[in-house]
Amino acid sequence: MVEIKNLTKKYGTKLAVDNISFTVKEGEILGFLGPNGAGKSTTMNILTGYLSASSGEVSIGGFDILDNPVEAKKKIGYLPEHPPLYMDMTVREYLDFVYDLKKVEEDREEHLSKICDTVKITDVKDRLISNLSKGYKQRVGIAQAMVGNPEVLILDEPTVGLDPKQIVEIRSVIKKLGREHTVILSSHILQEVNAICERVIIINGGKLVASDTPENLGKSISNENKFQLRVAGEEREILDILDGVSGIKYVNSLGRKESGSIDFVVEAEPDVDVRTPIFNALASANLPILSLQTLDLSLEEIFLEVTQSQAGTYIADVDEEEIEIVNTEPDATNNAPEEVVEEGASEDESNL
Repeated sequence: MVEIKNLTKKYGTKLAVDNISFTVKEGEILGFLGPNGAGKSTTMNILTGYLSASSGEVSIGGFDILDNPVEAKKKIGYLPEHPPLYMDMTVREYLDFVYDLKKVEEDREEHLSKICDTVKITDVKDRLISNLSKGYKQRVGIAQAMVGNPEVLILDEPTVGLDPKQIVEIRSVIKKLGREHTVILSSHILQEVNAICERVIIINGGKLVASDTPENLGKSISNENKFQLRVAGEEREILDILDGVSGIKYVNSLGRKESGSIDFVVEAEPDVDVRTPIFNALASANLPILSLQTLDLSLEEIFLEVTQSQAGTYIADVDEEEIEIVNTEPDATNNAPEEVVEEGASEDESNL
């Protein structure tokens, strides 16, 4: 659905994106990560046609973003970090405006009603955007990206500034969108990416440094084969049994975390699955396994590992003032306070 080949972008002598290539499959939810100044925002701006590349190709649904910009952009819905909202419009007026701007041919009422239902803003569609909470404004931003039913949704920091309840709700919306759209999600909240995305791409210093599922990235970075085990029984007896299981390198007791049981960290030989032998050995001794979980690297550890290992090629932030772009989108930063809600709103709505 999205294909990038040998993409390079220079700002004068500064190399922001350095010959990166990757694809995003139809129906995939992709996490796009990178430290500040890594080239992440530049790449997303090129994907949306907001910036042109110095060299390379970007194809959206088979259409080149430069050769066929109109057709390519029809397939893209974009949510910037700061949604381009008109604060003096109601939600319905704003979505009508976006509908006309995109020259959508689907039935207006049915199309916009379906979008409002999907992102759960039907109950506020007649309210001024300036009077909505931050959470609702973010939903309206996602709604405008969905107008025209684009095949690809590009979401830049969709939960920035939201409280925990709002974050959970927006994550749920994004997962739902992933059933019908290809989603590219940029976020600095790694737990969010881990919770939503099926695959992760990490860029650093303008270069692509990792691309895989979080699980596979952890295995490729670390050869350790560890897991944590909780067993009901006496520590000495359990240790003696685990020491006799073939393929286990060592067992470390973590002590009693729950009454009547002991926790252990077990490391096995690389590429050796010792779970079944452990189960059989402990079951034969009538020692129940209460829990067992692998100790893979977290996404945070993976991110730090792949970016720190590329520290020598890290590129400093590009000053936005050096980029000659005229931004015609409305500025949402100089309007009404974020948490003002129209008179008569319920307490639950004001918290969204």
